[in-house]
Amino acid sequence: MRVLNEKEMNEIIGGEAITLTAVLAVLAAAVVAVIVYKLFISNKGGATLPGGWKFSWN
Repeated sequence: MRVLNEKEMNEIIGGEAITLTAVLAVLAAAVVAVIVYKLFISNKGGATLPGGWKFSWN
């Protein structure tokens, strides 16, 4: 490790973690939307989620 000079400190740009969090949140919302669509629109079927959650409807 070393001390940065003024120019190097001004070149540091943050925000990657916020962007990654936003992308993962949109992805999770899309997965939930697909499951909700399957539950309420289809007449018969089932869905299995990670963690042992199983849903079925007739």
